[in-house]
Amino acid sequence: MKDNKVHIFRKSKGQIVIDGPVHLTDEEGNELPHGERFTLCGCGRSQRMPFCDSSHKEIN
Repeated sequence: MKDNKVHIFRKSKGQIVIDGPVHLTDEEGNELPHGERFTLCGCGRSQRMPFCDSSHKEIN
């Protein structure tokens, strides 16, 4: 049985990985659909904010 704790960690390029059951909303409280494991943007370049779209790979 998988433990119900959420694991959150930051990768070296800035991405924030969320693994586990969470309720993610925008500023107005609207739920943002996501899977059990997803990555949030940490560099600010994503065109899919708040989710990572790998734009960090373009950073030199």
